[in-house]
Amino acid sequence: MKHEEKEQKAVEIIKNHVGFSLGAALIPIPGADLLAVSLVQINMLRQLAKLYNVGFMDSLGKNIISAVVGSSAARLAASLVKVIPGVGTIIGELSMPALSGASTYALGRVVARHFQQGGTLEDLDLKNARKGYETEIVKGKEVVEEVGKTRPTATNTTDETIEKIRKLAEMKDGGIITEEEFSSLKARLLTQI
Repeated sequence: MKHEEKEQKAVEIIKNHVGFSLGAALIPIPGADLLAVSLVQINMLRQLAKLYNVGFMDSLGKNIISAVVGSSAARLAASLVKVIPGVGTIIGELSMPALSGASTYALGRVVARHFQQGGTLEDLDLKNARKGYETEIVKGKEVVEEVGKTRPTATNTTDETIEKIRKLAEMKDGGIITEEEFSSLKARLLTQI
């Protein structure tokens, strides 16, 4: 595969995972949304590593995400605010997808660029990766807005729940979550209808 083709495929992988992150962040259960977004990001790193013929281990991917993305206090706060009935749920479901999507984009861009330069996960300079991540997060927010414009908006709770289940099914079909995780999260969502 030519260099330009790999770059285009990397952009496609990243944008697809931004979309998955948006859906994962809509999971109304605090903490479960962060876990789902992390699983999306690990899957993105795995696919980018495969594209660039770079070795990949889930444990190393998790370490890279922790080191580059950090604990992301804003994401944690957006997740935890969902605990507050009513307005907290709305605020959490509005802010969490944007933060998660932008974070996924930034992480993907930093790692893809490193792979394009012949790097591996083992030799990723975490300090420079963190700086690159902070720069890319701005562009990530723009990408999230673009992706958000193409997504249909739900008009009521049932439609919103069905949309969330559909996103979970896409994640399951994409190999991001397991059948068991899908079934468990789907059951939780169905209790909201």
